[in-house]
Amino acid sequence: MQPNPDSRQQEVIQLLKQVIEPTLKNDIVSLGMVRNLRIVDDYIYLRFYIGSHQHQLHKEIQSVLSSLSWCKKTYIQLCTIPGVKITLAVSSGKGGVGKSTTAVNIAAALKLQGAKVGLLDADVYGPNIPQMLGIGQADIQVIHTPAGEKFLPLEIQGIKLMSVGLLAEPNRPLAWRGPVLHKIITQFLQDVEWGELDYLLIDLPPGTGDAQITIVQESPICGVILVTTPQLVAISDVRRNIHMFRQVGVPVLGIVENMSYLICSDCGSRTPIFGSGGGEKLAAELQAPLLGQIPIDPRICSGGDTGHPIAVTNSTSGAGEVFVQIATALNATFT
Repeated sequence: MQPNPDSRQQEVIQLLKQVIEPTLKNDIVSLGMVRNLRIVDDYIYLRFYIGSHQHQLHKEIQSVLSSLSWCKKTYIQLCTIPGVKITLAVSSGKGGVGKSTTAVNIAAALKLQGAKVGLLDADVYGPNIPQMLGIGQADIQVIHTPAGEKFLPLEIQGIKLMSVGLLAEPNRPLAWRGPVLHKIITQFLQDVEWGELDYLLIDLPPGTGDAQITIVQESPICGVILVTTPQLVAISDVRRNIHMFRQVGVPVLGIVENMSYLICSDCGSRTPIFGSGGGEKLAAELQAPLLGQIPIDPRICSGGDTGHPIAVTNSTSGAGEVFVQIATALNATFT
């Protein structure tokens, strides 16, 4: 009688759930670190997505699966970005909600708190992060390493940056077709020499298309920060995003509500111009924390235009304090 492949799959999953990631205190299956699990005859194949500090978990997987009497061998493909501890995605359901601005300011706030930070601008259709950090066109160096040729990221304001916007011709539309897009994204994930980083933030394109799916499937993202605005229509778009992350198993670390309210310069009262409660409703629905509610502040916009993030230039402002609060919450999660 042939063994039931489904029962074997469940048996393997239950064993893998015994392996706990010590910092996040959750099992590696729930954290989305195990992907592409296949059982072929008496062999187990899986891809294991980890940060540079999590290699000891590989031995734990081998140990728990060694109890399977029917398994002849386990093949584990380690998927990691060399030197990078924590890879986080910053995502939104739609464009125009301030996702890239949020990514830049969170990166800047993490840097101010002493972390080594990299920023991958993977928004292949609207790569605005170079401008937000004050970079125009720049020559990207290619260096020789023991692992082959690698792109060398730029370093600006203490943040390492790689962006498709640095490679594209100015004022030309970015009209990538599927195969080319996939190649560009996988190159940016695999062929950048980041050095030692505590955090790599990946600014995803808005929505749930091929580019987003490729990045989420091919990178060791250990959590996603969802950016939204208070309107219910924006929340509806974010829900579609959530479904994509849940399919892969990447956990939502928290919600950032942008453009939450306007502070009156005379009396200090708060006016919710775009409505209120959207971020709180989404956080309650996901059972994920509301990491911050960012007020409308003209200095956020001007800082993005001139390459001076408000988290650096006005860290004690209302908006600056929210970005610092988000960075503090992330550090508390991963340290």
